[in-house]
Amino acid sequence: MRYAHLMTEELSAAVDGGVWQLRGPAAERFGLVNDFLGHLADRNFSAHTCRAYAYDLLAFARWLIDEQVELAEVNVDVLLRFLTACREATLPGRPGGNVYSIRDGRNQGYAPATINRRLAAISSLFAFQEMRDPDARNPVSGGRSARLRSRGERSGLLTHIAKPKSRSQLRVREQRRLPRGLTRQESAALLGSFRSWRDRSIGGLMLMSGLRSTEVLSVRVADVDIARRWVRVLGKGSKERSVPIDTDVAGAIQTYLLVERPETDAEALFVVAKGVHRGQPLTAAGLRTVFRYHRERSGVSAGHPHALRHSFGTALAEAGVDLSVIQALMGHDHADSAAAYIHLAPTFLREEFDAARARLRSRS
Repeated sequence: MRYAHLMTEELSAAVDGGVWQLRGPAAERFGLVNDFLGHLADRNFSAHTCRAYAYDLLAFARWLIDEQVELAEVNVDVLLRFLTACREATLPGRPGGNVYSIRDGRNQGYAPATINRRLAAISSLFAFQEMRDPDARNPVSGGRSARLRSRGERSGLLTHIAKPKSRSQLRVREQRRLPRGLTRQESAALLGSFRSWRDRSIGGLMLMSGLRSTEVLSVRVADVDIARRWVRVLGKGSKERSVPIDTDVAGAIQTYLLVERPETDAEALFVVAKGVHRGQPLTAAGLRTVFRYHRERSGVSAGHPHALRHSFGTALAEAGVDLSVIQALMGHDHADSAAAYIHLAPTFLREEFDAARARLRSRS
């Protein structure tokens, strides 16, 4: 893929004052992109969303430069060529040639989810252009509805305005996989490798309370009520929820605060413990480093932060917890998302299946 070899100084992404922008000699050609990224910041989109859109549009802009296509010339044919380039890109770690990965069956190119996210960023960019100029046209064609509305969306006072999102015909088909949790042995091995109270607290909040990585990093000291064992969490879309804390996890947090946490003015609960950044809030990159180290130490290759969250959801489903409760604890927008954990709970499924068969036998 030719645009992968483009010099980074020609066009790059950078953040300035919380706003992501394209920088470099070629940035003037993509003023619409920078206006759009500024619009996302003005609308209070999360920092992670702004960063993801910035790098997706950076990849698209670099490809346009390499293909000598202007942004105003983008149409369906150009987008199809771009998607083909994404599927045929040579990436580090991919076998290439006639060798295919057993894990996902690919030997080159970006994952379908990555390609569809890039397409969504491009579609949003041209939708922003349509908003500013009614005569402009979005080249990302629409298609069938993304999904049928869930039961919660089909009822209520505002059900008449709840419409399914449109899905572009250019989207790449994605495999729908169930979330992968850890076994009890894997969870015990991973958490057993944690030596500091900070890391034990982080792992415990993920495994025992179902927090996401970003939610753990955003927890402030003032958000934790150790006596009552509650934590206030800022989830996706800036939605707050209160989540109970396990007794052992609450004890680990208390010990961390009293014994291990450096003196700092940072409001964040979890901060860097050593080095030149001691006392500063723990970053996403720092958290990834922590888990990478403990995956190698424990031998649990699947020990990613989200796997601990999936293990929490599966444990709730196995215990027969109602879907609405799982939805509330995990911060899902719809119960449909929580329903996936039932399929990961063979004990729960077996009990429900046996109960249903018993009812059928009693009627005959």
